[in-house]
Amino acid sequence: MKLFRSKQSASPARRRSSSRAATNGDQELEQRYNFRRNRTLTGSLSSDVVSANVHNMELRSPRVHGHDLRSHRRRLMTVLMLVLGAMGLLGFLIYQSVASPRAVASTPIPIDAARYEKEMNEYFAGHIFQRLRTTVDTRAMTAYLQENGAPEVASIDSTSQFAGIGQSRFTLTMRQPVVMWRTGQQVFYVDGLGNAFERNYYPEPSVEVVDQTGIETSGNQVLASNRLLGFIGKIIGRMKGQGYTVNKVILPANTTRQVEVQLDGVAYPIKCNVDRSAGEQAEDAVRAIKHLSANGATPQYLDVRVSGKAYYL
Repeated sequence: MKLFRSKQSASPARRRSSSRAATNGDQELEQRYNFRRNRTLTGSLSSDVVSANVHNMELRSPRVHGHDLRSHRRRLMTVLMLVLGAMGLLGFLIYQSVASPRAVASTPIPIDAARYEKEMNEYFAGHIFQRLRTTVDTRAMTAYLQENGAPEVASIDSTSQFAGIGQSRFTLTMRQPVVMWRTGQQVFYVDGLGNAFERNYYPEPSVEVVDQTGIETSGNQVLASNRLLGFIGKIIGRMKGQGYTVNKVILPANTTRQVEVQLDGVAYPIKCNVDRSAGEQAEDAVRAIKHLSANGATPQYLDVRVSGKAYYL
C-alpha cells in the first residue's frame, strides 16, 4: 500500500513540471512571434526599428525610401553645384590673371618688349589688386611707364587679351613724332602735343627742328612746346595747303617767339612770329615768294612777321 501510494503521489509532480515547461515554451513562442507595443508594424524583428516613421533604419517602406533618395539626390546636387562653381571661379581667375604681362605695339619698327614688360611687372608688384585684366587701370600704368623711362608710350589699350595661362597681352600705342628736335648734342622726337622722347618706332619725321636757342627740356617736356609746336604744326599744314613742303624749322638764337621755315624749292628761309596767325603768315609768304620769283630775286631771307607786309634782304 505504501508503495502504491508513493507512485501515485509522484505522478502529479511530473505532470505539473511538464505542464509548466510547455507553458513557458508557449509564452516564449508567443513573445517571439507576436508584435510588440510601440514597435514597427512592418513585421520586422529588429529591435532598432521602433516605428514606421524612422527614416534611417535598415528596413524602410517604399515611401520613406523614396523620400530618402530624393533627399540624398538633393545633397549630391548641392555638392556638385558647389564644386562646379568653385572650378568655374578658379578657371575665371586663371583666365583673367596677369601673372606675366606681354607688351605688343603695331609700329613699323619692332619695340623692345622686354623693357616694357619689366616696367609692367614692377607696376603690378606695387598694385597687387590689379592682377586681373578686369581691374587693371591702364591710365595709371601708362603714367607709371612714362615716369619711369618710357615717355614714348602714349597710351595702353584698356582691353587686354588672353595670351596663355597667367599671361595677358597689352597693346601699347607709341607716340608718333611730327618733328625732330635738336638741342645741343641731343636729339628729341616731339609729337603733336609737345611731348619729347628719345626712342622712335616710326620713320624719321620729314621736318627737323634745329634749336639754336639753348632751350632745355624738363621732365621730357619741351618748354613752351604747346604754343611753339602748335604753331609749327599749323605753319607746316598751311604751307602744304599752298603747295609748299616744309623741310626744316630753325629756332634762332636769342629768341623764343620766332621761327625760321625752310621750304623745298626755295633757297632762302622765311621768318615767322609765333604770336601771329600761322595762316596769315603762310599766305603772306606765298605771295612774297611768287613776287620774288617773278622778278628773279633771291634774297638772304624773307620776313613776314608783320601783318600785311613782307621784308627781304
